[in-house]
Order: sequence, then structure tokens, then C-alpha cells
Amino acid sequence: MAIKSLLSLLISLAFVAAARAEMPVTPGNWQPSAGDEIRFNVLRQGQAFGSHAVRFEEGPDGSLIARTDVSLKAGLGPVTLYRYQLEAAETWAGGQLVKVSGKVNDDGKRRSVTAAREGAALKVKGSDFTGTAPKEVVPASHWNYAQTKTRKLLSTEDGEILDVRVDRLGRETITAGGKKIEANRYRLDSAIDVDLWYDDDGRWVKLAFEARGQKIEYVLDRFY
Repeated sequence: MAIKSLLSLLISLAFVAAARAEMPVTPGNWQPSAGDEIRFNVLRQGQAFGSHAVRFEEGPDGSLIARTDVSLKAGLGPVTLYRYQLEAAETWAGGQLVKVSGKVNDDGKRRSVTAAREGAALKVKGSDFTGTAPKEVVPASHWNYAQTKTRKLLSTEDGEILDVRVDRLGRETITAGGKKIEANRYRLDSAIDVDLWYDDDGRWVKLAFEARGQKIEYVLDRFY
């Protein structure tokens, strides 16, 4: 091979490699199974604040139920100054959301929501909203990568329909489950901007946002 041809080949290969390096990685189609669990340690300003867990179990007729439990607490010594507790459940069948229930105690303020599919529509009855949810709505429980592809989220606290804009911020190396991994970062622009990270299989591996000037961060403890 002539030197000129060899140089042309090497230059072409370099351009191909550079183009591949710049191409975004699209997360895969991970689907949870009964017995899977996602558990985060929640930090506030770097200090322990509580936990957030999502557990998956088999429901009737082969459906999948995602149960979310969030428990947060802040205080001074033995005195609790703030407490937040959320329990929610989503039932999915054939890739379709069948029903949702949720209740929250936000430092004494209690709210709830129930939703059930009636034909093609999801009927919602909540403390904040009662009516038919938009067709593209996804529960705002974060484990589901599909929420990065919608503009409507359903609050599992009170049924509010949240308008959201999703921006992809690129890839980052993060610590999740005690090890370094590559993840894809997204920003959900709504009433509170939330940053979410998903691995290349589309699994939720990190979350961060600011509230009242304080940084809240989710650090993955386990995923199995």
C-alpha cells in the first residue's frame, strides 16, 4: 500500500473513531422483574437524610407492581424538625399503566391520589387534580426511563399533572452501588429542576436537586 493511501486510511479511521466517541449512547430497554429492588441513601447537604426504595413484585394476572417507599427526616439531635413519608404503588400490564395509588405525609400535610384505567383513559382522583390524565402521562416515580421521553408526569403524592421539559445533559462517570459507572444525565425542568442519571441499560442510578437552597442527592445503595 502506498504511503499516501495508508495516511488517507488512518485519517479516515481517526474521523470514524471521533464520530463514534461523540455519538450519544441510547439507554437500553431494561424492564424490571418481580423481586428487583432499587434502593438509595438520600443525603441533604452531604449528610444522611433518609432513604428511597422501589420494589417490584408480581401482581394479578402477571402484572408488575412497583412499590415506592420514601422516608426522610431532619432534626437537631433527638428533636425531629422535618419529616416526609411517601408510599406509592403502580401496576403495569403489557407495558401499560393500569392503576396508581399514593399517599404522603409532608411534615404533617397529608395528600393522596388514586388512578385507574378505564378503557383507553386513566382516571385520576387526587388531592390536587381529579379528571382524565393526558395520554402520554408517566408517574413521577423516576425509576421508569420513559419519563425522559414525555412532557407530562403524574405526581404520586397528590395526582397533580406536572408539565415538564426534559434535556439530555450528556454522559458522566458517577459512583453508584459502590462502583464507578458511566451514566446518562437528564434534567427534568418543572416546578423543581431535577437531575436524573440512568445507566446504559436504562436503569435509574442517581438523582439530585436543590430545594430551599439545600442540595439533595440520591446515592445508589443497591440495584438487583
